[in-house]
Parts: sequence; structure tokens; C-alpha cells
Amino acid sequence: MLSYRHGFHAGNHADVLKHAVLTAIIEYLQRKPAPVYLIDTHAGAALHRLDSEQAHKTGEAARGIGRLWNADSPPALLQRYLGVLHHFNPSGALQVYPGSSAIMQSLMRDVDRLRAFDLHPTEHQNLAAHYRGQRAVRVEHGDGFKGLLGQVPPASRRGLVLMDPSYENKQEFSTVASSVEAAIRRFATGTYVIWYPRLARQSADAMLRRLHRLAPDNWLQVELNVKRQPSDGFGMFGSGLYVINPPWTLPSQLAEAMSWLVTTLGEDDHAGYHLDHRIQ
Repeated sequence: MLSYRHGFHAGNHADVLKHAVLTAIIEYLQRKPAPVYLIDTHAGAALHRLDSEQAHKTGEAARGIGRLWNADSPPALLQRYLGVLHHFNPSGALQVYPGSSAIMQSLMRDVDRLRAFDLHPTEHQNLAAHYRGQRAVRVEHGDGFKGLLGQVPPASRRGLVLMDPSYENKQEFSTVASSVEAAIRRFATGTYVIWYPRLARQSADAMLRRLHRLAPDNWLQVELNVKRQPSDGFGMFGSGLYVINPPWTLPSQLAEAMSWLVTTLGEDDHAGYHLDHRIQ
């Protein structure tokens, strides 16, 4: 399905959680000098203007990153993430929100590489134009689920895969699990970050059970709910991340950050979080 455009949702509470964790994992992987191969299976546009008609139509950025931008003393995990965003907003005014691929690219060292996929023709054109001339970044116009298998394992045997489809098609929950399972057969030591929405009518439970069976001793799950479930069953009230082969440092970082995020991004008294992990 090609109707989804992330410009309407860029910088929302889900992006805050996803990109803060993404930043922390990349920085951990870069503690070693070996190259890190970054794969974004559903990249979307590289940059999103927060003064655009799309952003103003939903107001999600104002309720998401807008609440963090000038907040006092955020936890360390969020300070590093906000530092990345300031790279894209050097004037100090929050005007641009980077997509996942742009965040990855901004954190890359000279030895690191990025492969970004997107099936939407307009988003692919945006990506191709943004990264034109950057030899360390390759953009593919295609299905990231299928394209992932051609990228693993990387030569360095060190890599991160971000998988965050729109889930507009409910079959994508199953496709995510199947795609990760196939990739892990080739690259069992990679770090896989799977984002999913918290929706009343489309549960991610079956997908999460399948993902858990793939790495029962090395996983982390974190969920952030910003409001109560909608009574009509429609709409996203939170989001989650399931990480296979997470850094051992990530649980303590999230334990410090999540309560602060609930207070900062919560929209009613049903806001809360869940954090669980097993890391060997």
C-alpha cells in the first residue's frame, strides 16, 4: 500500500521513542572501530518540514518533539537524541525533523555504510535527491522486506536493521516477523529494531510472539502509551519497539528515560510505559 506519507506524523511520540533508541544503539555499536552497516527497510523521506501543511494538519509534532525541544534537563538518552536533531536545526528553532535514514547518516563514521529502501515513488525520489553524491549511502526503490535479504550478512558482521512499516495493511505484522526470521538465518548476530503501533483493533501480539521465538535470550521490548485507547477503536494511542540483540546498556538508559517521557508526552491519566528485556 502506497498511501501512507510520514510527513503527517513526523516528530510524533512514536518518532521520539524510535529515534532516541536508534541513536543510542548506533552509538553503542560504534564503540568498536569495525564498520557498522545500517539498513533502513522503510526509510520514507529524508527530511520533513514541520511548518508544512502536512505537519500542521495533524499537529502531532507539536505534541511530540515540540514538547521535548526546550524541556529542562531531559535524561541522557534523550539529550543525545536531541543533540542529533539540533544538527538539523542549527538556528535553535525546531523547523526540520529528520527521517530515520537521515538520523543514521548523521551518526555515521567514515567506515560505516547505509542502505535505505522505500517503495513509494515520491519518497524514493526525495531520498535519492538528498543522498546524491554520497558514496556511503545507497538508496533503493523497492520493497525493503525483500531487499533486506540481499544485504545480510554484511562483510563486517556488524550491523543494525530498522524495520518500521506503516502497518496500514494488517498483513504487514506477519510480513515483519517472516522478514526478520529470514534475515536472522543469515545474520544471527545483527541488531534488529522493529517498531510497531499500539492500536485497539490491530494487535501486534502474534508478531511479537514470533519475534520472541527468534532470539529468546537476547531481546528488549519497550512501549510508550500517551493516552487511553480510543473508545471507537480507531487511532494509535502509543507505540513500541522490539529489539533483537540489544546493547546491554539499553535497559538502564530506558529505565531512566521512560518515566520522564510519560510525564512529558502523556495526554491523559492513561499514559504509561512497559519495559522488559532478557540480555545474555
